[in-house]
Amino acid sequence: MLNINIVCIGKIKEHYLKSAIEEYSKRLSKYCKLNILELPDEKIPDKLNNSLALEIKSKESNNILNHLKKDSYLIALDLTGTEYSSEDFSKDIERISMGNSSITFIIGGSLGMTDSLLNICNKKICFSKMTFPHQLIRLFLLEQIFRAFKISNGETYHR
Repeated sequence: MLNINIVCIGKIKEHYLKSAIEEYSKRLSKYCKLNILELPDEKIPDKLNNSLALEIKSKESNNILNHLKKDSYLIALDLTGTEYSSEDFSKDIERISMGNSSITFIIGGSLGMTDSLLNICNKKICFSKMTFPHQLIRLFLLEQIFRAFKISNGETYHR
């Protein structure tokens, strides 16, 4: 069974998001072994300058790097990544899983990830050019992974 890992910065505080994430995690258990690793986010001061922003981004990115599994296919969620249709995302997950037993999706903090972290990833994907809170993106990601498995297995799922 394919291992899907999600390494993300920040904890989910909102009950409605926690419930939805739990629901999709339960649904995904039929298709993969899901592991979600929440890493602490750095406090962002009200008066943020470029130097401090880079320091925060570096700390969070280094923490992510320290928790990545060496043998996993790495996919960063980043605004500079490729946008997919659900069908193309499903095909890509299927293709990647042919040669890998583990896929790790990385969701950075609100300031993003360092270039050094992004550069070690096998792929970067973007859900939208719009900006969303990283907690909401986690839910979007789980829903799209679930949809990808449904599509790959020829199962009905609302369009």
